[in-house]
Amino acid sequence: MVCDVCKTNQATVFLTQIIDGKMQKVNLCEACSKEKGVTDPLSFALIDLLPGLGAETEVEQGAPVQRCPACGFSQADFKKTGRLGCPVCYDTFAEGLGGLLKAMHRRTTHTGKIPARLKRSMEFGARVKQLKTDLDKAVSEENYEAAAQLRDQLRELEKAK
Repeated sequence: MVCDVCKTNQATVFLTQIIDGKMQKVNLCEACSKEKGVTDPLSFALIDLLPGLGAETEVEQGAPVQRCPACGFSQADFKKTGRLGCPVCYDTFAEGLGGLLKAMHRRTTHTGKIPARLKRSMEFGARVKQLKTDLDKAVSEENYEAAAQLRDQLRELEKAK
């Protein structure tokens, strides 16, 4: 099989990547694989090799390039690799991150399994938060009987904890 990049050498590296349910395959010779950075699979994105499928950069779109002040990562780098450079990137790119994550993973919240103990803790926290919200609302509406009942429910929950 011939290398997809140089079209001359015999391919020795065979890559497959699935993006949005579509499988793309790239066959590379030893020299082209090293040139494209395939030696480090964590930093390599097959999408960079596939014409017309690469991530557009902000420069191509005409927008100014925003970079993380801590690591220098740009939003184009994130689109290419699917990874952020550091924890500060989450704050730096927070505005557009939700849409990008939703496009990549179909959701922006975890929907898989969680340990039973953590689930109980999360449900407890949600219940306490809801009761406090209801209590604040009852007080603001001057519904003191309901507020007293909610306060008692909160105390019972805190004792049961």
